Amino acid sequence: MLRRARGIARSLAVYHGVPGRHRRMVRFYGEFLGPGDVGFDIGAHVGSRVRAWRKLGARVIAVEPQPDCLRVLRLFFRRDREVTIVPDAVGARAGRARLGISTATPTVSSMSPDWIKSVTADRSFAWVRWDRSVEVEVATLDDLIRVHGEPTFCKIDVEGFEVEVLAGLTRPLRALSFEYLPPAHDAALAALDLVERLGAAAGGYEYNYSPIETMQFASDRWLDAADLVSLLERFRPLGRSGDVYSRLTRPDREATSDH
Repeated sequence: MLRRARGIARSLAVYHGVPGRHRRMVRFYGEFLGPGDVGFDIGAHVGSRVRAWRKLGARVIAVEPQPDCLRVLRLFFRRDREVTIVPDAVGARAGRARLGISTATPTVSSMSPDWIKSVTADRSFAWVRWDRSVEVEVATLDDLIRVHGEPTFCKIDVEGFEVEVLAGLTRPLRALSFEYLPPAHDAALAALDLVERLGAAAGGYEYNYSPIETMQFASDRWLDAADLVSLLERFRPLGRSGDVYSRLTRPDREATSDH
């Protein structure tokens, strides 16, 4: 129990305790969300983005399966009617699955055994241990859209399970992000391929990259998929994770009709 408390305390310090980070996050996500918009936070963890998006006036669907993180989310947002907390994982199909939890570092808990195996070989993860697991309910993005409506922006940060999450989506969204981790470079390219295919019917996506928690874009212009891959290759040797951001090049043609 003490290790679990320390793990959550560490996450709270990292994601809520850094001076100026909330202000930068609000400014950054203002490009994607505004009053009345819907934001999907897939892998909400301890709610730093939920907090920022609510500051922007967005309605937030916070999806998080980790029991300890859920307690934090409910403590922070249970009285906010514009925040819906969904205690599920998200994947390619609905059902149940096991979530591997790192008690000391809950931010890297993952549904993907292959991802855990790949990053364990990287020295930056040498001290991380996935020491327990829980069975969780799994929904798809399509399921969430049917219940909560289509999001203006969807953040996906699920530690190597991004491909499975995107496989449960059958329509292009106006804008989304997914995590990039250098030791799992190929998984990020697979996620990018899915996003490209989703966007093809709506005029295509353009991309940018933000190194971990900087709330700044690495490129001063939006890129096509090939240029994004070149950019990621430059960041790959640095070993720093981050997030790929995607937005429709012609959002007026976004697929809002039923598929």
